[in-house]
Amino acid sequence: MKPLDPRLLRRARGARVFLAASVLIGVASGVLIIAQAVLLAHGIAGVVLRGSAIGNVAWGLAAVVVGRGLLVWAQEVVAQRSAAAVKSTLRRQVLEHSLKLGPVWLSGERSSALTTLLTKGLDDLDPYFARYLPQLVLAATVPAGVIGWMATGDLIAAGTVVVTLPLIPIFMALIGWATQAHSRRRQHALAVLAHHFGDVVAGLPTLKLFGRAKAQESAVRRVTDQHRVASMASLRLAFLSSFALELLASISVALVAVGVGLRLVDGKLGLETALMVLILAPEAYLPLRQVGMQFHASADGVAASEEVFRVLETSLPERGDRTDVPDLRVTPLYLYDVTVRYPGRGEPALEGFDLELRPGEVVALTGASGAGKSTVLAVLLGFVEPERGVVVAGGSAADEFEPGTWRRQFAWVPQRPGLRRGTVADNVRLGRPDASDDEIRLALIAAGAAELELTKPVGEQGQLLSGGQQRRVALARALITDAPVLLLDEPTAGLDPEAEAAVIQGLRATAKTVLMIAHRPALIAAADRTVPVGIRELVNA
Repeated sequence: MKPLDPRLLRRARGARVFLAASVLIGVASGVLIIAQAVLLAHGIAGVVLRGSAIGNVAWGLAAVVVGRGLLVWAQEVVAQRSAAAVKSTLRRQVLEHSLKLGPVWLSGERSSALTTLLTKGLDDLDPYFARYLPQLVLAATVPAGVIGWMATGDLIAAGTVVVTLPLIPIFMALIGWATQAHSRRRQHALAVLAHHFGDVVAGLPTLKLFGRAKAQESAVRRVTDQHRVASMASLRLAFLSSFALELLASISVALVAVGVGLRLVDGKLGLETALMVLILAPEAYLPLRQVGMQFHASADGVAASEEVFRVLETSLPERGDRTDVPDLRVTPLYLYDVTVRYPGRGEPALEGFDLELRPGEVVALTGASGAGKSTVLAVLLGFVEPERGVVVAGGSAADEFEPGTWRRQFAWVPQRPGLRRGTVADNVRLGRPDASDDEIRLALIAAGAAELELTKPVGEQGQLLSGGQQRRVALARALITDAPVLLLDEPTAGLDPEAEAAVIQGLRATAKTVLMIAHRPALIAAADRTVPVGIRELVNA
């Protein structure tokens, strides 16, 4: 685990600003620490040896104390603001990158784990910026200045500190390796807990229906215990490491004190110099001790940032930047010899597939489950990159165009359409934000959902609507868009024959090109052509 991950500096401007400010504050702190030691030594020696007044020394010490307090306050303010800026930047970058990777990549990620990472996980960066990094900067600046000033008064004491000081980072590195493994296990346990709990809550109605809700208590308790054990292991290691670092620093300071005392008794060292060395010696070890203590508070945040960088470093499919996308209202669309193989799977999901999609026609993709029908839609939308083959429109390959511009040519209704909390009108209007209420009603009628009121409430993930109503609202949202091509994944699944007939009538009446995955006979019969998937030959029906 690196003390300061350079990827943070590259990806988050707030981290660079914070590091620069921390260096300045660290240098100023080192100067004030030395000034405080010199003033204390001078004042005490003056009182003991000469009976001098300490008025001026007291004012100087007061100014130093106030200065150090202001630096601590400035460090805290800079740390909190930088942590907020870095977290905001990383969250935005992960969300944007996830959208570019597309639904196929997201389907391979645990949504609850990703949500936990972007909320609680990144919140753990607060102690990293507020406590660990400031101490790391102090550890890089203060000891060097303190040892240098000690060397001007007592070279032997400075040499003792130079010899013993590296022992603390060595022990910190050994402890850090153990901490890294514990933090990753704790982060994994938290992700598993969030995913499992989210699954139980989402499936609670089904569990209640089959009388299995009580049985999940033991599963949730087991996963919670795993997280508790991982957390307690991290705390146990933190306490033990703090004890080890404190013991090592105390022994090192004691060695310096013994040497200074012997030389003071022999008359080889003045009282003022001896006092200055004794006051400065603990200050040389303190920043490194604090780094070791604060390391554990930041370990969870660093582990979360590593997960963030794993997402951000997932390579995007290579796509062009052309924006002159052909108008698919008048331009045919072709798939030539398309083969798709998903990572971790031996057999291709789609192999050697050809398709011609002419403007204005309704085409049904048929075939057994798992034949690759949904993959065809994913290829057209640019969500997956073919291993072989190409999608062509107007004589140009689809991957030459900017993805967002290309996808605006399509309106997609997946098997599980996503609906947000609001009303029916709010969800349909996502397809075209400036649509009027009359246009929304016409879209609902065309989708076979004329009975739905525009103000009917919709819950998260389409709750408060039946499965068939969710699908028809999503279809209305696709119909109201300006996209010339509709991509539909089983648009009549879960509908009764009357509702299915209304949907089919709406699809036949639309001027858009329709490519749909179909299993039900009525939907297949309504298509102009059927194209079997899983067979190389194109069959016209």
